[in-house]
Amino acid sequence: MLARGVAIFVIGHGLAASTAVKAEEFAGPSFRKGMWQFERTLEYTGLSRPPPHARSVRRQEMTRCVNPTEAMKETFKPLTVGACHSVKPEKLDNRYIFSLRCDYLGPVRTVIEVEGDGAYTETNELTVGDFPRKDTVIARRVGDCEK
Repeated sequence: MLARGVAIFVIGHGLAASTAVKAEEFAGPSFRKGMWQFERTLEYTGLSRPPPHARSVRRQEMTRCVNPTEAMKETFKPLTVGACHSVKPEKLDNRYIFSLRCDYLGPVRTVIEVEGDGAYTETNELTVGDFPRKDTVIARRVGDCEK
């Protein structure tokens, strides 16, 4: 999941209306806050060799107390990076498919497959540039956060 910041400028009484519109724009999945385990796999998929400092497949795991819905709100925000303009996702059954989502990596194809409010898989595929790659995150809620 890649976070990005978006600035909203509001003048006068438009604050409530603009905030309501922005909140309604999110039509993505909702998840329960809690302790989540994330397993990330990054694969270099192109014919060219990965950068010298990288392996062709990297795995990473982490567990932390989060609210994944907040991160999803960032993922679903439209973004323009240079000449790249994100498109809205298409919802098919339990999947959200972004045929083109702009990110700091460049244009990516993103698929978020929701298993319920406690699990999802997000796959980001970057096919342009010298080092095409596939980034997969499997996320599962494993319990409540410690107080």
